[in-house]
Amino acid sequence: MKRALFPGTFDPITLGHTEIIERGLDLFDEIIVGVGVNSAKQTMFSLEQRILWIQEYFLKYHHKVKVMPFDGLTVDFAKKHEIKFLLRGLRSAPDFEYEKHIFLLNKHLDDKIETVFLVSDTQYIGISSTLVREIIKYQGKLEGLVPQNIINSINKGINPNS
Repeated sequence: MKRALFPGTFDPITLGHTEIIERGLDLFDEIIVGVGVNSAKQTMFSLEQRILWIQEYFLKYHHKVKVMPFDGLTVDFAKKHEIKFLLRGLRSAPDFEYEKHIFLLNKHLDDKIETVFLVSDTQYIGISSTLVREIIKYQGKLEGLVPQNIINSINKGINPNS
């Protein structure tokens, strides 16, 4: 069985992320969405909330998409769960440069784990979780940026870091 890890902070997950995961389902039997605890990042939403949103969105793919929290090195998490592929999305040339360095470090840590890059669909190239958090902060329009279940939660009063 071909399993891939799609790691990220997902604060919150965007339609750009979900598009990469859905396209990845054509390549892999199972995708583990690894929701990372990054000590260098201050998150807007709790780990539990981010996991819940991803699980809700991928409910229809419950047999092919699993959501798991992790901290530490991505490669260590992949090895622990016998995952041989890392799935990554690319939006732009700066993304490629950044991801290339991560790829090289991951290869240094474990050369048996392969990274697969998918280029984002053009409609999602401008979306980032950082920009979405700014829009949430100032109560801007979220349609077309994040899944509807997240919009519904925020409209119902889900507070950041709750």
